[in-house]
Amino acid sequence: MTNWITTPIESPILRGALDLERTAHGVLPHRLPAWARKQFPDDYLAMVEAQPTGVRVVFRTSATVIELDVLPTRTVYQGAPTPPDGVYELLVDGRHAGRASVPGGTRHIVDMATQSKVAEQGSVGTVRFTDLSAEPKDIEIWLPHTEITELVGLRTDAPVEVTPDRGRRTWLHHGSSISHGANADVPTATWPAVAAARGGVELINLSLRGNSLLDPFVARTIRDTPADLISLKIGINIVNTDVMRLRAFGPAVHGFLDTIREGHPSTPLLVVSPILCPIHEDTPGPGALEFDGTRVSFRATGDPADRAAGRLTLNVIRDELTRITKQRAADDANLHYLDGRSLYGEADFVELPLPDQLHPDPATHRRIGDRFADLAFGDAGLFTA
Repeated sequence: MTNWITTPIESPILRGALDLERTAHGVLPHRLPAWARKQFPDDYLAMVEAQPTGVRVVFRTSATVIELDVLPTRTVYQGAPTPPDGVYELLVDGRHAGRASVPGGTRHIVDMATQSKVAEQGSVGTVRFTDLSAEPKDIEIWLPHTEITELVGLRTDAPVEVTPDRGRRTWLHHGSSISHGANADVPTATWPAVAAARGGVELINLSLRGNSLLDPFVARTIRDTPADLISLKIGINIVNTDVMRLRAFGPAVHGFLDTIREGHPSTPLLVVSPILCPIHEDTPGPGALEFDGTRVSFRATGDPADRAAGRLTLNVIRDELTRITKQRAADDANLHYLDGRSLYGEADFVELPLPDQLHPDPATHRRIGDRFADLAFGDAGLFTA
């Protein structure tokens, strides 16, 4: 018989989440605050915001057994392959020590043609890690990055303490589905998680699949969130959603940066342009999703000739971001720019092509994360310049 100790799941033992919503089952971590969620334009953004990429349960304990009760919510698209169960990763003193999944859970079944959704309610499951050392240790349980996770209960066979402050800097990153972790196989293998581990920083990942769109509520959230380092990956969603033209893009970037600087006037701030994506380099959006029964892929549907009328492509956006950051850096010594093709460029595409023409595979996530760590966190990195 295990003499269980139950610990309330509250903010002091959660990292990477900015808000906790009380639910009928427990708590739901959110990466944007409640006031921002009231401004969401659709259910899709609400879904991806609640997917806890970069969120982890963190504590110090001598426990040899840890149980975490959870209720997953997965999105399934009719006709498409069922996604694998999300992975919960255990790190002990910063080292990988186990992983587990919880089958079942709630399912949201989406008709890709009509976008109608049907919910199938599921039940709570348990993530269990055993045979751990009885020595005091720092525990991190990284939550799945592509499914919603309600945290219901935490049990251990020894007391839990809040992990002491290790003096690590906090890095806040905002980007698209690539930064969210699309196609990464486990939550610590998204490129921001890889970079954070290499750089020795605490990650807050505010990336939003399909929704890195310079939304004012995101800028205000970043403004109000304590952080030592900030990076913004801007461009791919602007193009593949075709939400604005060149006339609107420049002022929107300025406004986004102005808002962040209201709360972080001198924080190192890195603007990152898109990685290479051949379908959108010189062809505007919108992007179209295609499914042939076994494989999902994306294509650009715009006309390259429309660039003359202000339609945006990745190359147009890179040119504009270069111009804007150069102009602003004259008065802002802590503003920096990084061309995303230095993270993933033409030679990389030949070696590691994008499987769906848009998102990197697991090996490419690791490459991007390693390169970002070198370029941003290295001895001569942009965050240390």
